[in-house]
Amino acid sequence: MARTMGRLRLGVNIDHVATVRNARGSAWPDPLRAALLAETAGADGITAHLREDRRHIRDGDIEALMAAISIPLNFECAATAEMQAIALRHKPHAVCLVPEKREERTTEGGLDVAGDVPRLTDYIAPLREAGARVSMFIGHDPRQIEASARIGAAVVELHTGLYSDLLAEGHAELAERELEALRKGAELAAEAGLEVHAGHGLTYDNVEPIAAIPELAELNIGHFLVGEAIFRGLGPAIEEMRRRMDLARGPVL
Repeated sequence: MARTMGRLRLGVNIDHVATVRNARGSAWPDPLRAALLAETAGADGITAHLREDRRHIRDGDIEALMAAISIPLNFECAATAEMQAIALRHKPHAVCLVPEKREERTTEGGLDVAGDVPRLTDYIAPLREAGARVSMFIGHDPRQIEASARIGAAVVELHTGLYSDLLAEGHAELAERELEALRKGAELAAEAGLEVHAGHGLTYDNVEPIAAIPELAELNIGHFLVGEAIFRGLGPAIEEMRRRMDLARGPVL
């Protein structure tokens, strides 16, 4: 008998709506409008990454999102004192800590939690006390999963970028190995008492095997949906992703 899994949440990342806005130096397109459209289309949450260099999302965007959306905000940021202060001021539903380098085009790899346990333990303590669900954006390495549980994180988000890249480059066998590693990582994280999310590089073509991992509670998807919105509109793009996730999940309790 097929295993029945719970409904998989979809978090929509709106960073690259802001990328388009900032390229022209105008106020359009508005990331808040995208967030509200995503909410109407069935998104379960909104993700926004406030980078240190403010290359896409800006401080005013976070303020507007906190004031206007009625679904949870997942505030992605580097583990810096500045970002901690912003998170404590706004008190979003979730704070996802990610590695960040000024020269990167997108987040490359996962956070090294295992190599920074004392600092991260202290760093997330006030965020937890403020009521935020703290998430670590990591790879599937068991050391990183164990360390995330040890520092008191509530959630890990597994980086699916390598899996996505391998499939896109035609390396099906290697992609399957990476998918199996992600499955094992999700299982290990759930056994450690962590809620398990996943994201990075997910598209219509590759999302279903990830969505079928039973331990996953949420996928966070952004760049592909913003790009697909050019062709079919943001609402329909999100609705199609939701359909494919639900198809992979099977019957829901």
